[in-house]
Amino acid sequence: MSNLLYLVAVILIIGWALGFFVYSVGSLIHILLVIAIIAIIVRIIQGRRI
Repeated sequence: MSNLLYLVAVILIIGWALGFFVYSVGSLIHILLVIAIIAIIVRIIQGRRI
């Protein structure tokens, strides 16, 4: 499960970077970035508990 969460976070960060630097879609890309950061933080917290 944690590998899937990490994969989703990486995909969202790549999508944000592409959108921010190439397409400039707007606030949707920044929402994706926030979701990716939250996913990474959750993965780090879960990794420390194990």
